[in-house]
Amino acid sequence: MNARSSTKSDYLLLFRGNVWDRGLSPAQIQKVVSDWMAWFEGLKAEGKCLGGHPLEERGKVVSGKQRTVADGPFAESKEAIGGYFYLTVADEDEAIEIAKRCPGLEYGSVVEVRPVADVCSIRQRVDEYSTQQLADATA
Repeated sequence: MNARSSTKSDYLLLFRGNVWDRGLSPAQIQKVVSDWMAWFEGLKAEGKCLGGHPLEERGKVVSGKQRTVADGPFAESKEAIGGYFYLTVADEDEAIEIAKRCPGLEYGSVVEVRPVADVCSIRQRVDEYSTQQLADATA
């Protein structure tokens, strides 16, 4: 559960696939974009979507001990994250039902539904380690 309410859960809808519009006419693209914006604005008006943004196709990737910076991201077009919505809903079922209404699904877009964690999973594992395990690890 999130910190705002004991009856709501936070989820991200991650929109994958940045080539779903290939082969559509300008009129078809305009209709999908209009439908998408109406869907987004409706969710915001209902208080179920706290926000969201499209993502640029370009970016940078920082990696490794040397903090190497490279052009990216490197995901295949069908896997690239094109944007997200931040939802606050009753449960995962409601988040999935909202995701099923995505106008891009009909054209090959994929919506990933991910719960937002209260605590980083790595931090949670550290908290679960005993004091002795931590002492042994640093010795």
